[in-house]
Amino acid sequence: MTTNSQNPETIGLHGGTFRRDESQTSVAVPIHQTTSYQFNSAEHAGNLFGLKEFGNIYTRIMNPTTNVLEERVAALEGGVAGLCVSSGQAASAFTVQNLCNAGDNIVASTDLYGGTVNLFNNTLKQMGIEVRYADPVDPKNFEKVSDEKTRAYYAETLPNPSLRVFPISEVAEIGKSKGIPLIMDNTACPVICKPIEHGAAIVMHSLTKFIGGHGTSIGGIIVDSGKFDWSKNKKRHPNIWEPDPSYHGAVWGDAVPQLTGANIPYIIRARVVLLRDLGSAISPFNAFQIIQGLETVTLRMKQHCSNAEKVKDFLSKHDKVQKVIYSTLHKGEVGQRAKKYFNGGNGALIGFELKGGLEAGKKFIDNLKMLYHVANIGDARSLAIHPASTTHSQLSEKDQIAAGVTPGYVRLSIGIEHPDDIIADIDQALSA
Repeated sequence: MTTNSQNPETIGLHGGTFRRDESQTSVAVPIHQTTSYQFNSAEHAGNLFGLKEFGNIYTRIMNPTTNVLEERVAALEGGVAGLCVSSGQAASAFTVQNLCNAGDNIVASTDLYGGTVNLFNNTLKQMGIEVRYADPVDPKNFEKVSDEKTRAYYAETLPNPSLRVFPISEVAEIGKSKGIPLIMDNTACPVICKPIEHGAAIVMHSLTKFIGGHGTSIGGIIVDSGKFDWSKNKKRHPNIWEPDPSYHGAVWGDAVPQLTGANIPYIIRARVVLLRDLGSAISPFNAFQIIQGLETVTLRMKQHCSNAEKVKDFLSKHDKVQKVIYSTLHKGEVGQRAKKYFNGGNGALIGFELKGGLEAGKKFIDNLKMLYHVANIGDARSLAIHPASTTHSQLSEKDQIAAGVTPGYVRLSIGIEHPDDIIADIDQALSA
């Protein structure tokens, strides 16, 4: 067992309460590929269903293999408790739905993953949840569009394609003064950034990306910091402080601390209401696969970031590259945020604009021999995509530019291969 104070290399291998499988003494985390669990007695079953005690009921709600993953990622992020779900997209939805009802709103950063924007602008809108946007260049923009119905702030640590590091502590402080929690999507920055240390209330990941690392399994996680003061403005959080009819009028803000001794009403409600009712459960096998990636994520992030720095330097000097986009290359305060919030690396994501525009971007992709052309980030392998002809192709040219996608823009997710080999493949693709 480890604590959150230990180093990430150790947490990835030993985090949480699992030491060995007590029934068979295996050191590797077993795959509990089961739907259901035998209750000890009628009283035991009644206590579990009545939330008088916690335990396994059904794998849609919790599972022993998944629990190890939840504990370890929570420890890695410096949080108190985690909840795994079927994908990062499900995690994004749950983080908002857990606090919002029809007529409520959140304020989100303008710099977001396209799938999140679509979720916010369309699916959540159809549910009656409004998403307002604030440009994070000035953190005060979040305060300007908040009102009494604002339930949360939402942002990504290192969003692409802009790769502008988010002002975590500045926005978190604005939120704390109003009783508004900051939710951070830290998918692109495990290990190198700890949003909870800078005031974030909730952190989420697409486990599919860097934490999993191997490109084999899809999953997501939500981590509760356990530090947010939900009682500061009880009217702002009816889902925490008003009786829940689905649990005989339980008030989560009161019931959970009494039951667990921890300030985690948010994550418990997400599990026993949203995960129970919507069913976006991660499979035990995928949880096992992602645990294998988690064990080495700290080592991989060092190599990802080191390689990315070398690729950034190479591209910055290449005559066919018009501009390089990287976390540390932004001007002014935005560029300084990488120094403030990152520790041990500046990220594995790089964008660059080719002088030849749209056709040059497509030709570059077609000329790659080692880098994979996929719509993903965070694999151990290096990945590349040309957004204007793929992920953003359905947007108008005006909307593409607003999203930070120029015709010649290429996004790279730098892997852990030898940096010379990565650069050689990029070089030959540019030359060809």
